[in-house]
Amino acid sequence: MSPSPSVDDQLLKILACPLDKGPLHLVPPDESVTSAEALYNPRLRRRYPIVDGIPQLLPSSGEQVSEDEHEELLKRMAT
Repeated sequence: MSPSPSVDDQLLKILACPLDKGPLHLVPPDESVTSAEALYNPRLRRRYPIVDGIPQLLPSSGEQVSEDEHEELLKRMAT
């Protein structure tokens, strides 16, 4: 099974959160919890999934994250 396609760096520069129109950050997958790659808005604490290499950026696709998960996502963004 091949790895899922990643979001292109050029595409990441132009993508914006559908709610606050601010930049999104690519969060790499974390094998220890089998979470998939996602785009994250730390200002609103919303995570948007990437499905088959396609960011799902409808407002309804975003998921609010808990304080603990927010801290974990910030750590993953820094690596």
